[in-house]
Amino acid sequence: MLTPAGWWESRRLPGSGAGPSPDRLALGSEGVLGIITEAWMRVQERPRYRATAGVTFPSWERGCEATRRIVQTKLWPANLRLLDPDLAGGSAGLDGNTALLIIGFESSEIPQDWPMSVAVDIARECSGSVDDADIVVSDGAGQPTGRRGAVGAWRNAFIPPNLGMAAGLGMVIGTFETAITWDRWPEFDAQVRSRVAKALEEVCGGGAVSCRFTHVYTDGPAPYYSFEGPPKPGSWLDQHAEIKHAASEAIMSAGGTITHHHAVGRLHRPWYDRQRPEPFAAALRAAKRALDPNGVLNPGVLIDP
Repeated sequence: MLTPAGWWESRRLPGSGAGPSPDRLALGSEGVLGIITEAWMRVQERPRYRATAGVTFPSWERGCEATRRIVQTKLWPANLRLLDPDLAGGSAGLDGNTALLIIGFESSEIPQDWPMSVAVDIARECSGSVDDADIVVSDGAGQPTGRRGAVGAWRNAFIPPNLGMAAGLGMVIGTFETAITWDRWPEFDAQVRSRVAKALEEVCGGGAVSCRFTHVYTDGPAPYYSFEGPPKPGSWLDQHAEIKHAASEAIMSAGGTITHHHAVGRLHRPWYDRQRPEPFAAALRAAKRALDPNGVLNPGVLIDP
């Protein structure tokens, strides 16, 4: 990494206990400490064995429970994506009353029928429904799975011309993402949905908020929310900003992180300032002064210039 103070080069190691990690500090710095010019990447063989299934649930809550149990069983699926009923209805062709859990496994060496069977059994114990004929397992020839049924419909929803249709119709649309632990998840979800729905009513006169899990961990999910509502002429940006502000306040009040993977940048800065410990902020400022004494790198991001 090139910094105004000189080159920063860390060692290539599989792991290290030698103090705080310089790599972690650099990777989370959003360009305020230096410019990464070279990095070691882990490369693995392309998967040959794949398995995919789409499981429906009578409620969002049952789908969440199945997701938690599967991830805590430590089967390590390559894809474990849960859509709430509204999103599954609009993007995966379901009836709007059922949640959809997309389960995917892949490996370059080992057939994936066994981990898939365990995951499906767990899902069925949580009131999930899937026909055996809809569980697609590849034969090791490297062929893709997940191209048909509700799973295929969801995949195709992200391929043009579908992508961006709501914006083209003039809707106020937006997304936000976060992460929370499983023990706080149900209350967190209820609070966030309520706050955003209220903002949509006040700002747009109504609208919809939906949720999906894009990433899940043994300790909790990383929910990804979407909202949309009718615009008022000439005030689209102001409407969007008000709803986004309400969502960010809800996340902070309920104990989540202001961002899971979109990063802080400038938009999330006010809430990041509240999330981080003040002693850490002081340490980050000191690192900034040491590496970028003139404040030329990405000023205003993460810390004040």
